[in-house]
Formats: sequence, structure tokens, C-alpha cells
Amino acid sequence: MTDAPHIPVLLAEVTEGLDVAPGSRQVDATFGAGGYTRALLDAGAEVIAFDRDPDAIAAGQALVAEADGRLTLIHAVFSSMGAEIEARGLAPVDGLTMDIGVSSMQLDQAERGFAAQADAVPDMRMSQEGETAAEFLNAADEDAIADVLYHYGEEPRSRRVARAIVAARPIDSTLQLATVVRRALGHKPHDKKDPAMRIFQAIRIHLNRELDELAQGLVAAERLLRPGGRLAVVTFHSLEDRVVKQFLRTRSGAQPGGSRHLPQAATGPAPSFETIGRAMRASDSEIARNPRARSATLRVAQRTAAAAWQEGAGQ
Repeated sequence: MTDAPHIPVLLAEVTEGLDVAPGSRQVDATFGAGGYTRALLDAGAEVIAFDRDPDAIAAGQALVAEADGRLTLIHAVFSSMGAEIEARGLAPVDGLTMDIGVSSMQLDQAERGFAAQADAVPDMRMSQEGETAAEFLNAADEDAIADVLYHYGEEPRSRRVARAIVAARPIDSTLQLATVVRRALGHKPHDKKDPAMRIFQAIRIHLNRELDELAQGLVAAERLLRPGGRLAVVTFHSLEDRVVKQFLRTRSGAQPGGSRHLPQAATGPAPSFETIGRAMRASDSEIARNPRARSATLRVAQRTAAAAWQEGAGQ
């Protein structure tokens, strides 16, 4: 990942999917290093961008100045973007993109404690506020740790790993944590996949409430987009993609129909989205330039004229 730290994944496909027009109002829900935002600005759009990380907001001020009034950069979680944009009188919007998960910029900063390959205090907080990974691992009981590793890392031997973590306390180093995980799971240096990556992912998702943020962000996007507006979401693992896929399947009315064993569900609200094409993956040439793109999936949808669904409708 660090070979190509700040290359936006599937950039051409995202901008094409958004169908960006000069003068349109676009939202970049996950500003990061500003790659998508810069492309949207270059296409002539006005951009409203969000990031919870104060480092990203500080680094983005140069682009704000360069954009000459066409970029509004907001320090907030993207689940709050509906209220933030409406409070500024900037709704509705023509397009909205989301690049989910940890940013390359955060991974590259060893002191942030996101990566298993560099030594630091385990932190993993995107907002740099709240409980750190070290505090969670050193205070939570074995069952709580195991549940996090199982649900967010899809680790089948989560209880074995949790037991090893508790036995190794205090956990005060990312390299220590990675070593504990590898030993617990019998990882050998020549093995193709490093199980520590799954464990770090699970802890990070838990601390930052990433799946809840994603679900709430999709609902906000539904409310913000004008009829005909486009949504483009890039995910990097199956848990994230499952949330996006299920949301769009439900909101587009594409849930499976009934059968003689399972009667047709009652008619719900009118579809608020129409999916565009199939899920897209990075090309071999892009993966060669940017290894982070290997696991990326892009889904694009267009907002219909139907009203936004009420919370819980159709679930």
C-alpha cells in the first residue's frame, strides 16, 4: 500500500459514474488526501468535502485556497453530512462519492498506529478522539475482544486470538500485537496472507464505528441527492460492500420476489435508487500502479424522483 500512497482508486470510473458536469454540486464524503475532490474540481464542479481526521482537514486547506470558493471542506463524520449540508443551504446535490475505510495517508503515518508493519502505540482512531486500540485491548474482556475480531475481521479462531491478546497484556506496540496474533494462529513467514491484517481491520472498524457510519452515510446520501443525481461508493472488503449492496438492492426494489414457500412481501415505498451497471473492479494496469486497488469495488446508482425512505422502511 505504501508504494502508491495517495492515488485515488478507480478515479476515472468514479468520475464517469458520477457523470460530473461543469457547475454541478458534488459531495466527497471521504476527503482524505483530496484525490477525488481535485478530480471533481478539475471537471468544473463545486465540491463539499468531509473528513473526520483533523490532519486531513489541515492538509486540505491549500486545496481550499486553490479552488477559489468552489470547495467547502468540513471537519465532521460523513454520517452527519445531511445536517451539515442542509444547514448551509447547499442541498440538494448532483453527485456524492464515498471511499470507505482507512486512508493511505493514515496508514503511511506510522505514529497513528493503523499498520502492522511499523512500530507504534496501537491507536487507529480516524478522528484522533476517543478510545485508542491499546486502551480497548488492555481493558476489554476476552469475550468482547473475540466478538469484535469475529464480526469485523471474520476471524473464525477469534477466541484463540482474544485469549492470546489478554495473556500478553499490556499491549503497547503494533508490532507486539501483530506478533501475538501470528503466533496464536500459527502464521509462518512464507504464508501468503498475514492474519494480523484481519485483526487490525476488525479493531479499527470497531473503534471508528465504520459500518454504522457507512449505513448512516448512505441514508444521508439518499436524502441529499436530487432526482437524477448519482451515488458512487468504493469499498475495500466484503463487510463494507455487503452494506452498500444490500442498501442499493433494497432501495432499488430489487429484493428477491416471493415463492410458494415464502409469500411476496408487502409493497414498500417506491424505489429511491436505480443501480447503474454492475459492480466494478480495478484493472490489472491500475493494480500494478496502485496495489491498494486490488480489493476495491465500485457501485454506482442514480437517485429516482421518489421520496427518501423513512428510517426502517422495507427492512
